[in-house]
Amino acid sequence: MIFAAGLGTRLKPFTENHPKALAVVNGKTLLQRNIEYLKSYGIDEIVINVHHFADQIIAFLEENNYFDISIEISDETDQVLETGGGLVKAKANFTEDFLVINADILTDLNLAEFIKSHQENKALVTLAVSDRNSSRKLYFSDKNELKGWKNLNTNEEIKATDSLENLTELAFSGIHLISPTLFGHIHQHGKFSIMKVYMDLMQSQSIKGFDHSGGILIDVGRPESIIEAEEYFK
Repeated sequence: MIFAAGLGTRLKPFTENHPKALAVVNGKTLLQRNIEYLKSYGIDEIVINVHHFADQIIAFLEENNYFDISIEISDETDQVLETGGGLVKAKANFTEDFLVINADILTDLNLAEFIKSHQENKALVTLAVSDRNSSRKLYFSDKNELKGWKNLNTNEEIKATDSLENLTELAFSGIHLISPTLFGHIHQHGKFSIMKVYMDLMQSQSIKGFDHSGGILIDVGRPESIIEAEEYFK
């Protein structure tokens, strides 16, 4: 699933007239780059949620013959549902482990290794993480189990252990691998964040981290990050 419903406020003025998923990096939209990235690992069934300028995304997919794969649209034009609500709305599409990526993330993460790790660990959820600057950090045990979250700006924290000290501090990359059994643990409705669900479940369920530090990861959420992305993605 590609999350493409966001308002993209950090990417103004472009997003005043377009969805951020159609921002262009070296002649290709973010959406096209992520579809091609997923296809390169054999993924040929994708769900895309839409809200902000949804008609432009649908028209783009039609113009490109849906990139010759199966693409389903999860329509959130009435209300943007955030990550948790967006997953729940689209859940009928997911009958086996599935990958989720934000449309504004460009990366060289090896998805084959990511999937292998998730399946070998029999995890409920595996989160791609890396050692990079971020105001929000996730904390993992020596077995890569999620144990906490902290906002470094406000010092707000959520933890499944007495202390976050001596844990590995990493930043979330906006890419998840999820077992569909997760939906049996979700009791929220409407608009909500899937990260809040993970925080609730980390004490009782296996939520793992997959560290891909050293690779390329660009959050193309600001105009200046497009310039950075164009250095790596030709």
